[in-house]
This record gives sequence, C-alpha cells and structure tokens, in this order.
Amino acid sequence: MRKLYVYDHCPFCIKARMIFGLKNIPVEIVVLQNDDEATPIGMIGQKMLPILEENGHYLGESLDIIAQIDREGTPLLTVPSRPEVSDWISRSSSLLYRQFLPRAAAAPFAEFSTTSGRAYFIRKKEASTGPFCTIFNGGPEALLPLNALLEDLASLLPEPSTLQGALSYDDIHLFAHLHSFSIIKGLTYPAAVENYRQALSKRSGIALLDAIAV
Repeated sequence: MRKLYVYDHCPFCIKARMIFGLKNIPVEIVVLQNDDEATPIGMIGQKMLPILEENGHYLGESLDIIAQIDREGTPLLTVPSRPEVSDWISRSSSLLYRQFLPRAAAAPFAEFSTTSGRAYFIRKKEASTGPFCTIFNGGPEALLPLNALLEDLASLLPEPSTLQGALSYDDIHLFAHLHSFSIIKGLTYPAAVENYRQALSKRSGIALLDAIAV
C-alpha cells in the first residue's frame, strides 16, 4: 500500500491527505517525529513533508501529490479557482500562523510525542515569531483580526449543496487553512464558514482541531 508521510499539524500535509479522503483512495498515514531529519532527507533530499511513497519511489510537494492522485479515475478538482479566495488566504496567513504555531507546539500531536521532537519545533519556529509565551499573553484582543477575517470569508463561500460535487484547488487550500484556524479557541465562525468547514471535514475524513483548541 502507498504510504503518506506527514505531520499532524502541517497544513501542506492536510492538503495531501485530503485528496485521498475526498476520492476514497486508501493510503497508510505515517507520522514522523518533528526532529527526524534523516528520514525525509533520505527520501527526497530535504526535510520536508508530506512525502508519498509508492513502489519504492518518493514524491514530495503537496500539490504534486494532489495532482497525481487526482488523475486517478475521474478527476475531482475541476472547478476553476477564484483569485478572491487566494487573496483571502494570503491576507490571513501571517495573522493565523502567529496564533497557530504556539498552540500547535502545545498540542498532543504525534510528531511531538518525544521531548526532542517538540523542542525541535519550538526552537525552529520561535526563531521567526519570538517567544510563544508572548503570543499567548496577547489575550482575546489578539484574535479580533482573525474574527474579522472570518466574517470577510463568509461572503466568498459556495452554497453547501455544491460541496457534494466537483471541487477546486481553492477547497484544498482553504480547508487546510481553516483546519489550522480550528486549534485557536475563542474564534467565532459565521454560519457559512461553519457549514463549509464541517462539510469538508466530513467529506475528506479529516477531523478539525476544535477538541484540542487552546
């Protein structure tokens, strides 16, 4: 069976996992420790996930994996992408990941099941964000811009009925983004956003992180 090497926290890994779930194609999910550099470097020459293993060959890059799997059978990602969705993701990314990273570091993800795996992640990410404790100390006010962005997103989303048919790459990128949002406790999801994230979660078989949100 194919193997997909991932981290549970990684949005690019969520994207790669989605196409298998959406197309009901079996794959073995293998979670690597976050400080395991040797395994991915041995596969594709760099520490980067996801990686798809098939018949002794390795494929990195989430979009390459998605494209390859979507070519099997009837393609699913056939709806044209919309620039306004990409723009929203771009506008929200830096604000999201500032709040996401310290919460991911504290979460019970499999890639952090060793002390060294968790410490590696914290050391790498704090180099760009600053101390995670400072971010946590921002309080509810720090989430106001994210709530405003979620309000903006509501008007861009399709009717729930359309989510049962063909999708676009927008849906891959957007659900992975909202999956990261879901670890942040205290956000308010407009009805259209809530319906969207629940529908894609159910269809892809990827649970949101609401249960471990902090």
